[in-house]
Amino acid sequence: MTKEIISYTTSGTCCKLMNIELDDDIITDVEFIGGCNGNLQGIRNLVKGMRAEEIVAKLKGIKCGSKPTSCPDQLAQCLAAVIEEKSKTAAV
Repeated sequence: MTKEIISYTTSGTCCKLMNIELDDDIITDVEFIGGCNGNLQGIRNLVKGMRAEEIVAKLKGIKCGSKPTSCPDQLAQCLAAVIEEKSKTAAV
């Protein structure tokens, strides 16, 4: 098992930074800096214990009002990039 913490600077959301703790591809914690505290606490609790791929499938493309993205979408985009990077290094 490989534990890692990924810091992701968001774009287009009230949340400015996410610190995502992964154990292999399982989310063990997420810290959101900025944004709507109650909603982000809910997201944090819901995604704990989930596989990164499952989170991407459920949250990718969610918009916040008229914005082209949202905090859940930014989390999905970060995890999708992590998954892609891991698949590249595994192929080498």
